[in-house]
Amino acid sequence: MCCFVLVLGFLGPRIAFLVYWLAYPTKTMLAFNDMWFVPVLGVVLLPWTSLAWVLLWPTGGFSWILIAGAFALDIATYFGRAAQNRVGGPSSAPA
Repeated sequence: MCCFVLVLGFLGPRIAFLVYWLAYPTKTMLAFNDMWFVPVLGVVLLPWTSLAWVLLWPTGGFSWILIAGAFALDIATYFGRAAQNRVGGPSSAPA
């Protein structure tokens, strides 16, 4: 179950972003000023933030808080596993 959640957290936003990009290519390119390499880098490095940016692009105000939350989720995705290993997760339990 833990591996499923890990894979879903890793691949879920990337697949969702790519599906959204294929469904609404104009809105995605406008959100990133018609630069194709920025969304590609976003999918690879910061998928939650890129997805939030595209979904909330034309709005203002509260959307920055949601984008900051998506960035925090990206950071948590990258560093959560290292913290679990350092503390002594399920793999370090005695048999």
